[in-house]
Amino acid sequence: MKFIAILVAIPLMTACEVHSPADGDENVSISTDENGQVAFNVPFASGQVKLPASAMQDGEFDIDGVQMFPGSRMTGFNLDSSGNGAIVKMTFAAPASPDKVRAYFQDEFTKKGVGVAASADGLSGKSKDGDDFVINVEPAPQGSNGTITIHSKH
Repeated sequence: MKFIAILVAIPLMTACEVHSPADGDENVSISTDENGQVAFNVPFASGQVKLPASAMQDGEFDIDGVQMFPGSRMTGFNLDSSGNGAIVKMTFAAPASPDKVRAYFQDEFTKKGVGVAASADGLSGKSKDGDDFVINVEPAPQGSNGTITIHSKH
């Protein structure tokens, strides 16, 4: 979640199109794309900034010690949070077939003691802190594209 903290700090250090959201809006929303476009809406400010594209490509992912498939790059990130928890969605591109990417995640989660269930296009599980997650992977011209969705109750 270090990546989220960086995204939240950026608007504080820049003056790019920042304005206060409507009173009473307690929700937090942050989204990025692979080109470095960041849109944010937090209780104290909202706006957009542009980061170097490498900020997304070098982003790190970790659920209970399981990292992104080797050679993968993040292509998008979205966080929506309210009083009831948060939904984090990350998209990625991997340089291997969907079967290899799914097998990698299944093996790595099993090694870490995290139970996962396989499906036709991905897997689902519950992190050690109780957050549900789903990883879907589909074929792409250069390997595969995937989506990781985490439903956090914290």
